[in-house]
Amino acid sequence: MQHDPNHNPPTQSHDGPDDDMIAFASEVFDVARRGDASMLDALLNKGLPPNLRNDKGDSLVMLASYHGHADAVRVLLEHGADANLRNDNGQTPIAGAAFKGFRDVIETLLAHGADVEGASPDGRTALMIAAMFNRVEIVDLLIARGADPEARDAGGFRARDAAEKMGAPDTTARLAKASDACTRPPEV
Repeated sequence: MQHDPNHNPPTQSHDGPDDDMIAFASEVFDVARRGDASMLDALLNKGLPPNLRNDKGDSLVMLASYHGHADAVRVLLEHGADANLRNDNGQTPIAGAAFKGFRDVIETLLAHGADVEGASPDGRTALMIAAMFNRVEIVDLLIARGADPEARDAGGFRARDAAEKMGAPDTTARLAKASDACTRPPEV
């Protein structure tokens, strides 16, 4: 066969991942979203990086947390994933789980070293997020684990203020009680 000088064979770019790698990564992110803990365990045992992130900076832990899969979160964390790895918006897995109301995910994250505050760049903590959506059990859990009910975001708002603004009566009352306990002098 004669070589055609006008035909250039396709070359693979070494500037980034190829199509097969992108498709595989997409499947892996779907595995985390679905919470397939056994598949994640198998992939991690074969060398999958536990802190793999998608194009938005969401880690596998963030995706599993946001979709409420405590077992998948546990597997990832046991393989060395970072419980505090923020996405491109500065959000943490604990904040995502607080937003969605997944207490078991929050417990798993905290058991593996997640920062109980989990504050975003604007200072909004996981406690503030849980309070806004009237998630009393999560508010109680976070306070019991050391979340500061008096912490303020960049706008100067506390969790109680956020709850009041969002019309969340149960968490407003719970946070008022927690704030009183923080400011009350110790009994002798």
